[in-house]
Amino acid sequence: MTVKQGGQTTGTAQDSQVLRRRNVPEQSRSNGSATQPPEEDQKKSQKPRTSILQSLDEWEFLIVPLLFTLVSFFTRMYKIGLSNIVTWDEAHFGKFGSHYLKREFYFDVHPPLGKMLVGLSGYMAGYNGSFEFKSGETYPEELNYTFMRLFNSTFGALCVPLAYYTARELNFRRSTVWLVTLMVLCENSYATISRFILLDSMLLFFTFTTVLCWARFHRLQKQSFSMEWFFWLFLTGISIGCVTSVKWVGLFCTALVGLYTAEDLWNKFGDLGMPKTTLASHLVARVAGLIVVPCLVYMFSFWVHFLVLENSGPGDAQMSSLFQANLRGTEVGKDSPLEVAYGSRATIKNMGYGGGLLHSHVQTYPEGSQQQQVTCYHHKDANNDWFFYPNRNEPVYQPDSPLIYPGDKTVIRLIHSQTGRNLHSHAVSAPVTKGDYEVSSYGNTTVGDDKDHWTVEVVSDAASRDRSKIRTLTTAFRLRHTALGCYLRAGTVNLPQWGFKQIEVTCVKQNNPRDVYTHWNVEAHWNERLPAGDPGSYKSPFFRDFIHLNVAMMTSNNALVPDPDKQDDLASQFWQWPILHVGLRMCGWDDHIVKYFLLGNPAVYWSSSVSLLVFGGLVAWYLIRWQRGYDELKPADIDHIHYSGLYPVAGWFLHYLPFVAMARVTYVHHYYPALYFAILTAGFMLDWTTRPLARKDRRIEWAVYGLAYAIVIGLFVLFRAIVFGMEGKSQQWRHLKWFDKWRISD
Repeated sequence: MTVKQGGQTTGTAQDSQVLRRRNVPEQSRSNGSATQPPEEDQKKSQKPRTSILQSLDEWEFLIVPLLFTLVSFFTRMYKIGLSNIVTWDEAHFGKFGSHYLKREFYFDVHPPLGKMLVGLSGYMAGYNGSFEFKSGETYPEELNYTFMRLFNSTFGALCVPLAYYTARELNFRRSTVWLVTLMVLCENSYATISRFILLDSMLLFFTFTTVLCWARFHRLQKQSFSMEWFFWLFLTGISIGCVTSVKWVGLFCTALVGLYTAEDLWNKFGDLGMPKTTLASHLVARVAGLIVVPCLVYMFSFWVHFLVLENSGPGDAQMSSLFQANLRGTEVGKDSPLEVAYGSRATIKNMGYGGGLLHSHVQTYPEGSQQQQVTCYHHKDANNDWFFYPNRNEPVYQPDSPLIYPGDKTVIRLIHSQTGRNLHSHAVSAPVTKGDYEVSSYGNTTVGDDKDHWTVEVVSDAASRDRSKIRTLTTAFRLRHTALGCYLRAGTVNLPQWGFKQIEVTCVKQNNPRDVYTHWNVEAHWNERLPAGDPGSYKSPFFRDFIHLNVAMMTSNNALVPDPDKQDDLASQFWQWPILHVGLRMCGWDDHIVKYFLLGNPAVYWSSSVSLLVFGGLVAWYLIRWQRGYDELKPADIDHIHYSGLYPVAGWFLHYLPFVAMARVTYVHHYYPALYFAILTAGFMLDWTTRPLARKDRRIEWAVYGLAYAIVIGLFVLFRAIVFGMEGKSQQWRHLKWFDKWRISD
């Protein structure tokens, strides 16, 4: 069947008088075509080459990436042990690695995989976990910090061959593949940040593996359900799980693959020739490979995290009381009587995800009732202790009176042990959550009213079906204000600085029994008249701990907002990153310190940022021409623009725009995953715009690319000191301070 030159809109009549003629000269139709690489066009007219050159050409896909990788290891590892002090965020992640070696439970806003790898590097280096990793402190002789840095730098070095093979899978020409690889290799910020005990090299590594696996999987679409197709599908899923298990920034990479998968399945859904069973198989395969597998990898990292960290540590308070009671060396529940009685002193923990301990201190609310503040606090101190007392309508509590055990429906008072004031609420709006009532501490054991009364409502008990008593750790209960009918709640809202950024405690008017932020339990319990028990004999389910920790991480991450009362010289704004407006000092700037400055390669940053704009113009150009009746793009060309150009741009937006909307404090290294997608976009744009040169004269093409190679390499060499370390006075490098924000020499 002959295909006519004219184009038509789907569903229109076949009348040739109606159809628009695509008015493109036949000669121009091939411009920009991605159907056949220019190298193959040239091969037909080339003279036979010597066997050595032919062998080099055939084995280029192994020889060149190997050479790039060797250079990459050099740039990431050369003089890596020069600075013997704890540099920048090594103070955090080195310390977290120490916790794994000591098997102490800790809390951090990031998932555990990257930090477990840091701990593994310490284990391999013979480190025992005893160093505190204080910022700027000198490493002790017995700690082989150089090996730990080398371990981390390996992930950064391996990003280079991953970039090479990704560019090949995106169907770039050889010259472009080399350029993309060089841009990653000679990106100063990538080289610098890979040299320290940080998570960023691992995050970049798994971001690169995800993009490579996705690109390879896409190239295998015509081999669906083959062994290789399944291999790359599940490898993509594993990589997604790993990148998300290092930092939640990996979710943006996950979103890119999800966007591609949704489009791919939608196209298959529109293929009426595809059997429904085949379509269902595609759906099931992707659910298994791209949802189930990543979730299992992510959960497995937490399972190992819980398994290794079996000892009590600084992060205990973020977890449920029952979880803490099962840690070795914990004080939670230790020798605590199992059943609470009047006169018992106890700490009361909120059972919401990331919940803290009910807390009060002598400071008062600056507005509202101006009574003593009540908050939730994750750190353990005496201000978390409360006494269980009978309500004011019952006989006054006497230490030698018969034991009475409060339980379900019992009306009680809670008295703060340090100030003697009653847990109290009234019809005054809470300081932040205005729709709830304020909770305060008021009066004392004799002064007060019925607004000090709280009715216990037992929700569940992990140890018994008996609701007549409150049991340490195992009983979940709610506290309903007897007079107002509201419920004691500690959500995820933090008080301002006057409340020390602690969690706001309110009395919520809505009665929602499923709201876990209104659930409480007794964590620690003291009563000399009651025998000690063993609350730790009850185990906390893994899935509940997994959800609990992830919500706690999310809550703490959202609390990382800029403090208006403090100036953070290291922080930067999102708009500064693509234009390389600012860098970051990674350590002190004294003359005797080896100094490192986190700054990108100007050629890489500026060319990649410009390419994003140019790509938008390119798409607009072809859309306008298509609307006017031109159809110089063949289906293969459109497919190439779509998957090799549009998806890298989408990856950049997915990794960049969230930081535009985020309220949290941001730094230059938050841009590094997005930078990789900008580099791929730059490679696509140069590859696309130089295709006519490649067809006309390969020498002109290689001259253009040779100039690009020289600029990228030259600027990396020029700024090499900020990567390998600056020794002595910083004024030596004042020639590198191109802008005021590049604070290299002052």
